[in-house]
Amino acid sequence: MSIEALELQLSEDMKSAMRAKDQLRLDAIRSIRAALTTEKTSAANHGSMSHDQAIGVIQRIKKQRVESLEIFRAQNREDLAVVEEAQLKVIQGYLPEALEGEALRHAVSELLSAQGFSSSSQFGQAMGFASKALAGRADGKAISAIVKEILG
Repeated sequence: MSIEALELQLSEDMKSAMRAKDQLRLDAIRSIRAALTTEKTSAANHGSMSHDQAIGVIQRIKKQRVESLEIFRAQNREDLAVVEEAQLKVIQGYLPEALEGEALRHAVSELLSAQGFSSSSQFGQAMGFASKALAGRADGKAISAIVKEILG
């Protein structure tokens, strides 16, 4: 999906959330749009953004929601945790399907063997390659653990 298609999808989803009076969904979509606009208009981007950058922005928002959710649960604030969890589900809908568990292990293994990474001394290069190849589809910590396991 291109950045233009993503922005169009966000606009359409925002309109439908307004019509349905779904405030949680509307707030989540607005936060995505605001973050994308901020990133797009930053001095470094000069008014344009790649799809990978957009996915990175959405992942940042997702990570913030997950951290907030953990804090609210630790403080026994279920009222706030419920809101964060609902918005997190909306945000996850705009990210590519995540790889987890055995599917992630298989994907990392294939990537590393295709590039010829086989020793632990190549960890940094292997991590850079795997992280870039699986950007938006897997958590960096999970990728790191699997790369260490395969190379170690």
